[in-house]
Amino acid sequence: MDEKRDILVHFLAALAYRTQKALRDAPESFAAFRVRSGVRTPHELVHHMTSVLGYARTFFIGGSYRPERLPSFREEVLRFHEMLESLGNHFKSEKQLIGISPEQMIQGPLSDAMTHAGQLAMLRRLEGSGVPPENFVFADISPDNLGADQPPPVSPDKEWPEGPRGGASRSE
Repeated sequence: MDEKRDILVHFLAALAYRTQKALRDAPESFAAFRVRSGVRTPHELVHHMTSVLGYARTFFIGGSYRPERLPSFREEVLRFHEMLESLGNHFKSEKQLIGISPEQMIQGPLSDAMTHAGQLAMLRRLEGSGVPPENFVFADISPDNLGADQPPPVSPDKEWPEGPRGGASRSE
């Protein structure tokens, strides 16, 4: 595998990690949380993220990808990670991208999906169950792990000023 493809797989691993960080310990009601009309719920966002990654995969296999929304949030999240693994396998293969460069893959569908992972984290805060911050530089992100079972933070921030207790140390 060449260096560009290594970077693409690592990007997918970072996406898997950040998505699960945003979803970890979320209340069950989070899946259906809607800020207002016209704004996607977390369930809808994860479905869209899967669709975006399926679109990315079409640059290897052709065709189109328009998945039906799954009835449960858990199923939707698992399908998202299955799509990450499928796309990751294409990046790891010798198969060539059709019609775009690795850079376009990053600037297009991969960046779109990462933006939505950030939206999930923002929705957690708006919903009242914010995601504790961490230094992602030191996160345990592995290109061999694109699944839903992601490790806990390695370097969580000691202070969380905007946290539920208004600046309390996370170790309290």
